[in-house]
Amino acid sequence: MTTALPTDRKTWRVDLGDMPPSVLVSAAWVSLMAVIALLADVVAPYDYQDMDLLGRLKPPVWMDGGTWAHPLGTDDLGRDVLSRIIESLRISLFVALLGTLIGAVLGTVIGFTAAHFRGWVDHVVMVLIDFQAALPFIILALAVLAFFGNSFVLFVLVMGVYGWERYARIVRGLALSASSHGYAVAVRTLGANPVRVYLRHILPNMGSAIIVNMTLNFPETILVETSLSFLGLGIQPPLTSLGNMVGFGRDYLLTAWWIAVLPSIVIFVTTLAFSLLGDWLRDRLDPTLRGT
Repeated sequence: MTTALPTDRKTWRVDLGDMPPSVLVSAAWVSLMAVIALLADVVAPYDYQDMDLLGRLKPPVWMDGGTWAHPLGTDDLGRDVLSRIIESLRISLFVALLGTLIGAVLGTVIGFTAAHFRGWVDHVVMVLIDFQAALPFIILALAVLAFFGNSFVLFVLVMGVYGWERYARIVRGLALSASSHGYAVAVRTLGANPVRVYLRHILPNMGSAIIVNMTLNFPETILVETSLSFLGLGIQPPLTSLGNMVGFGRDYLLTAWWIAVLPSIVIFVTTLAFSLLGDWLRDRLDPTLRGT
């Protein structure tokens, strides 16, 4: 005769049938941006580095002098703005995605470490969490990038540090709560090692909380990346991002506003769409908010 192992594993799902119009539009925009980013080399009409000095500063097609050859105009070097926005979108989303994933993994590991060892380890982790939360991340990122120099890999790692303390705080609290539940105690009694307990039995129960935090952290990471690139310490040429497009176009706001304004609109709409989608997922997946 075998005895079933007690479990407290939660199941969660998202009902897409009651999505409000704003969330539907946000989901459609996010899906469109994801497809464009994945197929950037296919949908971009030109190579984003192609220059045409004779065709520099051409306006968008809806303005006098604009042509369908360059629907969103050209920049100061004659490069197609639409092609550069598409490539910039891909790089910005890629950096934000990697940074969000690194932050989630780092925060989860640190949160589990604090919950497992407790005592002075937990105290040190909480001090680090409070320090990270109190220190403006832009200042920290500027200091690191200015001191160590800029490279794509270092920049992605810096983005990964952003927001880790939120994951660590959430995971630590949920892990401490789960450790006192019967199923976790039973698994330990049967001889499971701590790694198996946390990854196989405790982590699935907090999956919704981590996913919601990732959807809310992702647009913030995009804004941090674009801010650093705007200041010249983010993505460096010949690569391009939405932030350095705005930075390079600020000198032409009075004569060729589309160079800076159009990527700014993409940043605004994309981050707004992710934020609305993240808020809706939080309302659906957080049991304390469900039905309110």
